[in-house]
Amino acid sequence: QLQFVESGGGLVQPGGSLRLSCAASGFTLDNYAVAWFRQAPGKEHEGVSCISSSDGGTYYADFVKGRFTISRDNAKNTVYLQMNSLKPEDTAVYYCAAGSDYACPYFYGMDYWGKGTLVTVSS
Repeated sequence: QLQFVESGGGLVQPGGSLRLSCAASGFTLDNYAVAWFRQAPGKEHEGVSCISSSDGGTYYADFVKGRFTISRDNAKNTVYLQMNSLKPEDTAVYYCAAGSDYACPYFYGMDYWGKGTLVTVSS
């Protein structure tokens, strides 16, 4: 039973912060690159950030650089997305996904997906 457990979403004011967590069960997450994607209302899904399995290298979409930080704790089989300086346009359902390191720079070709957690940025 392969499963992602995503948590940390919720309602936050513009300029605020949230930390999303993606915990995996049924497989060892440290063998995979892990990415965060999001889908905002009325928009297609888009890649947000990715962290590789081999060297921990990170990748960010331009619209979150300097605001979001991805990290992983292999001992806890968990990947995090620290989101600071949140904007209303960050409102979306956020999904974590696991795949090959080769998929990381392009945010494409991930194999396993979580069910998502809703982030709402509003005053």
